[in-house]
Order: sequence, then structure tokens, then C-alpha cells
Amino acid sequence: MQRFKHHLTRIASATERRVWLTALVAALVAYFLFELTGEVLEGETRAFDEGVLLMLRDPFDPSLPIGPAWLTKMMVDITALGGVTVLTLLVTFVVVYLALRRKFRTAIFVTVSILGGWGLSSAMKLGIARPRPEVVQHLVEVTDMSFPSGHAMLSAITYLTLGAMLSRIEEQPTLRYFFPLVAVVLTLLIGLSRIYLGVHYLTDVLGGWAAGTVWACASWFVARRVLGRPSGR
Repeated sequence: MQRFKHHLTRIASATERRVWLTALVAALVAYFLFELTGEVLEGETRAFDEGVLLMLRDPFDPSLPIGPAWLTKMMVDITALGGVTVLTLLVTFVVVYLALRRKFRTAIFVTVSILGGWGLSSAMKLGIARPRPEVVQHLVEVTDMSFPSGHAMLSAITYLTLGAMLSRIEEQPTLRYFFPLVAVVLTLLIGLSRIYLGVHYLTDVLGGWAAGTVWACASWFVARRVLGRPSGR
């Protein structure tokens, strides 16, 4: 009995550390987002941002990206993973999967959380209204505002939230880290592809990552309260 109580104490202590670590990360990223947004609104990052975009283009012809043709094709394919169509399909499939596993509360929570984050992304774009980069040619078609990067923010919100929610229902401890790891890798690749394709400044992507991370952390906190203890823990 004493050993069992000691085991429960260790679990509680580890959980508390994760909570405080997540809170610290969210606070630091939120502060960074606040400062970055201020710098962008004041135009302080423009020279730096344009310099980064030009580094990724042929110095004699800014319309041509550096690297082989297959790299551009790969970046176009990667950036599609952060588009609304792909993300909507992904969220739909995951919600159906959760419903089939009779995780109805989790399915509803995932839907509300991700749709709320998407709404926040649109509001930030309209509120800040930063024009798209013009220093280099866009390699894919874009129509809306630039800051924060919608692909970076929506992919962070969607993939990080889904990764966190799926890890909650995974019973094997070694696999609980797989979903968040995949989410982070996809989010990073999608954001980098937007810079390479010339449709976003680096600070647009950093802002999108930051806003999406804060939203995903907030969703994780709410999930702990609303959905209760993860399965198998």
C-alpha cells in the first residue's frame, strides 16, 4: 500500500510539472507574440524580413528560388498541408475517429477548439492588415493579408491540438509522444515553406507559430479541466 501511494505521488508530481511547464511556455510565447506584433505594426522588421526573402532567391533574378526545381515542387506540396482544405479533411477524419471510439466529448472539444482558433486567425489578419511581401515573386497564389501567417497559425492550432488530444487517448506511454512530435514537425515544415515560396515574411510565420502555440496550450489546459484525466494515466 505504501508503495502504491508513493507511485501515485510521483505521478501527481510529474503531472504538476507538465502543467507548470506548459504554462511557462505559453506565457513566454504570448509575450514574444505581443512584442513581435508591436514591431511589425511599427515597420521595424521590414528590412530584416525582405533580406531573408532575398537570401532565398537567385541574386540575379529574384523571381527564381534557390535550389533545384524539385525543391520548389516539394515546398508547394508541403504548404498544401497547411491549407484550409487539407486541414478541414484532417479534422473531420479525426473527429469521426473519436466518435467511433465513443470519445464524444473529446470530439466536440476538438471541433470547437480548432474552429475557435481558425476564427482568431482571421480576426488577427483583418485587424493587423499587413500587406503581402512584394520584394519577390509569389510562387503560389495568395489573396488575404500577411500577418500572422494563416498556414503557420492554422497548422499549429490544428496539428498541435490534434496531437495533444490523440496523445490523451493513447494507452501506450511510448506512443503518447508520437502524435505531438509529428505535429511539431509538420507545423515547422509548413511555416518554412511559406517563406521559401515568398508569400510570407519570416516574422509572419513566427507570429503564426506563436499564436497557434498559445492557442494549443490554452486548449490543453481547458481539456484537462473539461475532459478530465487522460485514459490510461
